[in-house]
Amino acid sequence: MRRIANIGRLPAWAVLAVALLLTLFPFYWMVRTALTPAADLYTDSGALFPRHPTTVNFLRVLGLTTQEEARAAGGSGAQINFARYLLNSVVYSGLIATFQTFFCAMAGYAFARLRFPGREFVFGVVLAALMVPPIFTLLPNFVLVKNLDLVNTFAGMVAPTILMTPFAVFFLRQFFLSIPRDVEEAARLDGNGPWGVFWRVVLPMSRGPLITIGLTTTVWAWKDFLWPLLVGREEQTRVLSVALGVFLQQSPNTRPDWTGLMAGSTLSVLPVLLLLVLLGRRLVQSLNFSGIK
Repeated sequence: MRRIANIGRLPAWAVLAVALLLTLFPFYWMVRTALTPAADLYTDSGALFPRHPTTVNFLRVLGLTTQEEARAAGGSGAQINFARYLLNSVVYSGLIATFQTFFCAMAGYAFARLRFPGREFVFGVVLAALMVPPIFTLLPNFVLVKNLDLVNTFAGMVAPTILMTPFAVFFLRQFFLSIPRDVEEAARLDGNGPWGVFWRVVLPMSRGPLITIGLTTTVWAWKDFLWPLLVGREEQTRVLSVALGVFLQQSPNTRPDWTGLMAGSTLSVLPVLLLLVLLGRRLVQSLNFSGIK
């Protein structure tokens, strides 16, 4: 019977393998293009592996080659101040992920446990915000940031999203509703107020959802392009996603520097990929955590 059951799983494993292949193939092709010499890009466009793999594209993007060497390799001589833009991206995504996760947890707990007039109406307004496309709020947010003289500052870049997002509030509220009230009542009997219950009991029991929201928010902020392009155009606030766009604009008009762009894109993906690898197992373990023994 077990053998029959295992055979019955073969179609599911096949579908999963195909889905995994389709998901990872664009990333593989990005790395493959980054390792391809610019001269072979079009002649080897149909090959799965580069015939003459090279790391010169990574070196010239990082500024580890001279202008002459970069142009000889097929580039425009443009470089990316990778260390500076990496730090800017870490600050930008780190601030948004940290504060947004914490504030959304506070809002979600308030909607789940606290009683106050108009709670359901306010929560309905928060949910209604899910139906508003972000592009609709782009111009009002930019005008507000400009009037506050926060353009080209990290404060202006993180201001619209540092507090909360409707989905994160809804997601955490649903989890807080599943926490047994007996645990919170026991904490109150120990002398904890609402803040003590939230900080000492609820948050430790919510590591899984908090890590989930934190990771998704970090990935979203890391790949964000339009808002940082509008507000953080200067060198001191430019993030990696915007820097890659500037790098592409500096390419010759006759042919974009695709190999250099793919090398820069590969380097920009590595920090987030490393974060997912380090926290992936802990995320799965935390989601299986239960406060009841």
